[in-house]
Formats: sequence, structure tokens, C-alpha cells
Amino acid sequence: MRKKSGTPSTTVRLSGAEREQQYHHLVRLAWSLNRRGLRTSIDLPLRSEPVLLVQRMSSPLRVMAFSSKGRWVYTWGRGDGQRVWVLSDDAADRVWEAAQ
Repeated sequence: MRKKSGTPSTTVRLSGAEREQQYHHLVRLAWSLNRRGLRTSIDLPLRSEPVLLVQRMSSPLRVMAFSSKGRWVYTWGRGDGQRVWVLSDDAADRVWEAAQ
């Protein structure tokens, strides 16, 4: 069963439209990061959420997109400082800084 966007612990299926929107946000971020000189790829696992992998020296930074209270958010960790609203002007900058 696919996880519902919003929190990592919930287990409700995403609709096709939500999954497409989730993928769209990750692709848009991937292009923005690529223009900043970072190598990125999107992993589309069969039984879990898609993830943007940002390559770095240690291990890839894993970025996910999910919907929280009707707003889409990028997250790359569990803390409040490790998430940003997808439509924020500095979303790609925040992820870029985390990948450094």
C-alpha cells in the first residue's frame, strides 16, 4: 500500500492525480538543481514514494515531496529546518545548501 502524502507514517493510497503532481514537483526541483550544477536522478520504486536523489560526496541526499494541509512540501529529513514549501522562491536554494 502506498503512503499517503503528508506524513511518513500514514498508509493511505495516493490518487493517480496526486502521484502525478508529486512526480511533477520532484522533476521541477531536479531541473532547478541541475542548473545549479548538481547531478540528480529520480527513483520511482514500485512499492514506495518517488524520491529525488541529489548526488554528493558522502551519500545521495534523498528529497521527497508530500502534501501537508493542502500545500506541497519538499523534505529531506525529519526536522522543521529540513523542509520547504515547493512554491517557495528559495526551495531549490535550500535543497542545494543541504546537498553541499
